[in-house]
Amino acid sequence: MRLAFVKDMLWSQGDSLANGRLQPVDLEPEPTGQKKILVLSVSAGAGHLRAAQAICAQADTYGANITATHLDVMDYVTAGFRKLYTDFYIALISKHPAVWGYLYQRTNTARPNSTLQKFRRGIERLNTKKLSKKIALFKPDAIICTHFLPAEILAHMIRNAKLDCPVWVQVTDFDLHRMWVHEGMAGYFAANEEVACRMRALDIAPHRIQVTGIPIMPVFSQTFNRAKCARELNLDPERPIVMLMGGGAGLGSLEEVAERLLAMDQDFQLIVLAGRNLELLSALKELAARFPEKLLAQGYTDRVERLMASADFVITKPGGLTISECLAMGLPMIINAPIPGQEERNADFLLEEGVALKAIDAVTLEYRVRLLLERPEKLAEMRAKAIALGKPHAARQVVKTVLEKLTDTRYAVH
Repeated sequence: MRLAFVKDMLWSQGDSLANGRLQPVDLEPEPTGQKKILVLSVSAGAGHLRAAQAICAQADTYGANITATHLDVMDYVTAGFRKLYTDFYIALISKHPAVWGYLYQRTNTARPNSTLQKFRRGIERLNTKKLSKKIALFKPDAIICTHFLPAEILAHMIRNAKLDCPVWVQVTDFDLHRMWVHEGMAGYFAANEEVACRMRALDIAPHRIQVTGIPIMPVFSQTFNRAKCARELNLDPERPIVMLMGGGAGLGSLEEVAERLLAMDQDFQLIVLAGRNLELLSALKELAARFPEKLLAQGYTDRVERLMASADFVITKPGGLTISECLAMGLPMIINAPIPGQEERNADFLLEEGVALKAIDAVTLEYRVRLLLERPEKLAEMRAKAIALGKPHAARQVVKTVLEKLTDTRYAVH
């Protein structure tokens, strides 16, 4: 089976992809008899892309009768529109998170038929004509959207009889923003029952809602030997290991956080993920020289699951994909610097379920770390709850559902 998607997996949470954009793929029609699934994402942060890649990777296990093709919508839009959706978004959430939180709330409560919303959708359609042509050329049997933008564009095409294949929507957070919901969708995949409840409250028919979890790569369903993974990283499995993640763009001042944690008097080892941020990685390596045998500075990697398997708990921003990976690995979390809006909602979910603690500032973060290091029974309780919540097979359920419903008339485009 041919998978037309980038194999360079984007594991580090929040990687902006500014220096490693996906390249457009050639959508040549596949041989007759194959089911062709098109997965559409948007490179505004790495999470939407990672969900799409997970779905494609799962489709690969179904054999030669299925072709899964992944497109980054930003490769098929105008340059100005791309800059707004990628660079501007990253700049906004890193420099002006309160503004983003305000916009998140305002757009969530805006009336879909308001003049402003109609104007916004018109601008989107004007800037995405190239995408519509690519979809028409490919003639997919089904489409799965891991971002609300392509779902919104395709909903308009369906209303105007320009698309006749079922479109599914995979929500990638433990919250539901109104911009994910559109008429004419074949169905929705929800992270949990609460998101499904919110979908029903917005008049999505119950039979169109599947509670699958958020798709993550199949490797996260495997069982790992902690001691072996730690030794591979030259870490001591007999000592506690803490993992710090904050985004490939260095969001969350990771160097400062790491230095403060390393100055604590507790005995533990710290893994810090710098993603593709080479400047941050260099600074962390200098810091590691000051704290020998205490800090592992890790750049971009496609083996983050082995790093997670080594850790006793993780300090992270609560992106939907990252926390889904952590839950699948049974990793307790300390939530640090959540983005207002979707990440705050994700954090609320984790706190309510007892799988995470929240640090509101550097002092609280240090206190939370000390608490978990000194209370192994608390850590064990959180780990058990995380394992119970994890949905490592979400991608499998998504692909299985889409294939099954292709023959179910209730899911036809209408």
